[in-house]
Amino acid sequence: MAAPARNTLRDKAGEPSLRPPWRGAPGSHNDGAAGRGARLARWGVIGVPALLAGVLAAIDLDARSLWLDEAATVSIASQHGAALAAAMAHDGGNMLGYYALIHVLIGWFGDSVDVLRLPSVIGGAATTAFVAAIAMRLFDRRVAIAAGLLSAISLPAIYWAQNVRSYALMLAFVAASYLALLALVEAESGRAVRRAGLAYVVAMTLAIYMSFVAVFVIPAQLVALVGHRRRTRAVIAVLLVVAGLCSPLAVLAAARGSGQLFWVPRPDLRDVGQVAVALASAGLQPNFHLTVTSLGLACASVVAFAAAAGLVVAPVVRRVNPTRVRAELVVLAWLVVPAVVSFVESRLAQPTFTARNLVVSLPAAAVLLARVVCDQRLPRLVTAGLLASFVGLRAAQLVPTYGVSPENWRFATTSVLEKAEPGDCIAFYPLDGRMAFTYYLDHPVAIPAIIPRPVWPTTPLRRVLPYVERYTTPDAAALGKIVASCPRLWFVTSHEGSPRGTATSRANYANYVFFLAELQTRYLRSSLATVGWASPIHIWQFGR
Repeated sequence: MAAPARNTLRDKAGEPSLRPPWRGAPGSHNDGAAGRGARLARWGVIGVPALLAGVLAAIDLDARSLWLDEAATVSIASQHGAALAAAMAHDGGNMLGYYALIHVLIGWFGDSVDVLRLPSVIGGAATTAFVAAIAMRLFDRRVAIAAGLLSAISLPAIYWAQNVRSYALMLAFVAASYLALLALVEAESGRAVRRAGLAYVVAMTLAIYMSFVAVFVIPAQLVALVGHRRRTRAVIAVLLVVAGLCSPLAVLAAARGSGQLFWVPRPDLRDVGQVAVALASAGLQPNFHLTVTSLGLACASVVAFAAAAGLVVAPVVRRVNPTRVRAELVVLAWLVVPAVVSFVESRLAQPTFTARNLVVSLPAAAVLLARVVCDQRLPRLVTAGLLASFVGLRAAQLVPTYGVSPENWRFATTSVLEKAEPGDCIAFYPLDGRMAFTYYLDHPVAIPAIIPRPVWPTTPLRRVLPYVERYTTPDAAALGKIVASCPRLWFVTSHEGSPRGTATSRANYANYVFFLAELQTRYLRSSLATVGWASPIHIWQFGR
């Protein structure tokens, strides 16, 4: 039988351990300068990539315009008391913890873009730190350094780390829960089990309160029990505690239903391709267009993932010490299982299969890629060349996206205000667009002299209110009053629905087409300007 690999030491119970040899035997410690140097080196392996991720996320932090969902976050978190509770419950409790955090930040520091996006920057840096720590625990320092670099230089990771949405923080807590789970299954004393279990409960609960999609990793995490069945009861116990702590979210989600996901269609090959490209950090569609190097990076990453799968399967097929592949199996499950669970759910029940929901697997992609690149059977020069190639290709996807606004509400708002005249009115479809427009009324380069009068909805634009998923139009009487009182009407639309989407999306789009046709009939002239491409903003101007 082949000798055990570096990641297959056995613990006191005779079961395989994920503890790499450099960590030393249980209970041992290093003294003196050598010990301090080793600890400093370990912290450097974790801290340097985390610092890099933080710097990359902080570059041009306020350059990209808020998009519709970010504006929704601001509007929800700006409420108080019962209005805040109702706004947070509208999404069925999804991102409830994140909205609460942003509410506190707005109260303390205001609602500038830098303040709003700072938690995501911290989340991005923390994710990279946890990724390096996980790779170091499962493999060795070389893999940890590579995994940290690959995690830091990732277009999807940096995009969400520059976003007023919860995904970066959710990802950090998911990665932290993985690290705690590995400590739990390896624990050799009751005290260590309790400490690791508590850390897992805190991390996973916070992850789910950041976003429901964190639950996709739980089936994958159970793979860590392979070879550590004695910890099954402890893992089940902590999962039950997490379930209990998240039960209020379950109640809110059940009351809300699946309506908030009306825009997600059943997945097809295009969706599978977008998810694969995102996990390979080769792009982030439809927000950013693929480049000439995107396909090469995506293909190279898929080959590396296949090689990692081979590291898991080959020893099992040959019946050669299958416990050697436990570490690779844990990471491979993290990459694959959430996508499989989401895809099956999307085909049988509620569609959830999107690149943003499967960002939970992004850290696994970095660790798995690092494991293949840093395989000890490869010469060091080959390893260095492969790592440099992957880092360079990832940077080639990331750098051109800085400051680019696929959905530029800042420009759209400025365009309307610069051309507004006395007596102008403004309407939105869906009403969601009002939230983004309102934000840039309060954060202009120069205070506009003329602000169009809102007629749909009629709430004064200076008042910040959440209008999430409000696909309503005025009835005939209300429309008649709008036309009679508005010699010029600005009609701003985005996310109108899709004629090829779900039933709800088709109905929303049909409602939009009917409303637009009515306006074109009642006004003598109209013009259209389009801003952005991911979800284009259409600015109609109607006049008599």
